[in-house]
Amino acid sequence: MPTPLSCDLAIVGGGLAGGLIALALAKRRPGLDIRLIDAGDTIGGNHLWSFFVSDIAEADRWILAPLISYGWTRYDIAFPAHRRTLESIYYSIESERLDTVVRAALPAKAVMTGHKVVELTPTSVLLADGTQIAADGVIDARGPGNLSRLDLGWQKFLGRELSLADPHDDPRPMVMDATVSQIDGYRFVYCLPFAATRMFVEDTYYSDTPTLDHAAIGERIDGYVAARGWQVERVLREESGVLPVAMGGDFEGYWGSSGLGIAKAGMRAGLFHPTTGYSLPDAVRTAALIVRATDLSGPALHTLTHGFARTTWQDRGFYRMLDKMLFRAADPEERYRVLERFYRLDPQLVRRFYAGRSTMMDKARILTGKPPVPVGRALRAIGLLPTSRVEQTS
Repeated sequence: MPTPLSCDLAIVGGGLAGGLIALALAKRRPGLDIRLIDAGDTIGGNHLWSFFVSDIAEADRWILAPLISYGWTRYDIAFPAHRRTLESIYYSIESERLDTVVRAALPAKAVMTGHKVVELTPTSVLLADGTQIAADGVIDARGPGNLSRLDLGWQKFLGRELSLADPHDDPRPMVMDATVSQIDGYRFVYCLPFAATRMFVEDTYYSDTPTLDHAAIGERIDGYVAARGWQVERVLREESGVLPVAMGGDFEGYWGSSGLGIAKAGMRAGLFHPTTGYSLPDAVRTAALIVRATDLSGPALHTLTHGFARTTWQDRGFYRMLDKMLFRAADPEERYRVLERFYRLDPQLVRRFYAGRSTMMDKARILTGKPPVPVGRALRAIGLLPTSRVEQTS
């Protein structure tokens, strides 16, 4: 019979959200007895996370500072009728770096990788090998809950880190290259120059379905790379993902779908930008919130994280409305026009949008001017006009 364990705080899920909470607590509250538990062999899995410096409050940037692998001061975007270079600090974090830093910051006993969790309560965790962990508080950060409770589109992608035969001539990230053929919704290619002969290339789709055809997308990446004149020596790493783009849904139903009364973080808590699907800024905010908390008991953590997630969801109705326009008012092959227009706006507005902190003036500016989608369809998409008979039967 495995020996029972006890601790102050058990974090179930060693992805980005769980890893950042553990790292922040290790830095600011080193006396806390933590267990970070994950079924995988590494913290963070196989991922690359990128963010604008403006996504993160200055007071919270210490959480990410040890993790940054790459950084740039400008980035490019390209559309059929519009190209632009924007001034903004942009960073990337590799999951391998997250794993290294978390393991260095925590005692060896605190990092419990390779352990599947079969049951958890606000104050206990049961592992598949029968080990019981008693904790003052438990946080569930294991990834999405029941996404069927939300009204979603999808951002899906396949990315490859490439070793090139010769140096490329791209000094800046290409955050959106939408000059490519529009397939399966809004499509763009994302490129990050890690070194003179290393390039990360990701093919991304804003699609109505979460289905990811790895073979077809891999061929499109090969075609894009060849068109750029890059000769690939080998593929160093590959990752793929499917992120939710929220248009609405039942937040409380989603929260309860993975257990009532249990504190949650990350995607499990519904903490992701409704339009981009990215969860890193919210993961940092959650870690900072928990570090400042005086009561880390199970009930107090649930009240804290549920209140934060619910308020965040309520505050982001504007983005969900825009997502409805993108997915339901624009034909899939015409969705790029929405982003093309958006990237003509003021760079500060763009930064606040990605940070999820758009002002009332920002929102008015986004909605004014010549719309990139038919007005009637946009109004029907957000429920201000009844759906036509043709749309009901399509």
